Amino acid sequence: MAKIEIYSTRVCPYCVKAKNLLQTKGLDYTEYLIDSDYSKMDEMLKRSGGRRTVPQIFINDKHIGGCDELYAANDSGELSRLLGE
Repeated sequence: MAKIEIYSTRVCPYCVKAKNLLQTKGLDYTEYLIDSDYSKMDEMLKRSGGRRTVPQIFINDKHIGGCDELYAANDSGELSRLLGE
């Protein structure tokens, strides 16, 4: 099973949209709320190459990007490949 991590905030509509896609596909993920745990913000910045927007999504430690990149990966079939399907 793929390890999916998402850095998000409680009020971000793009975070909700990305999480909805993952849930619709029946995928489990670990969510890090950077607005309540500032150490996770620093971690996100390091892992994402300095990107400050949320969500920032990682699959098996590979940086996918944000919501738009997640949907593009889903549409192209890349998401299934990354998940090992």
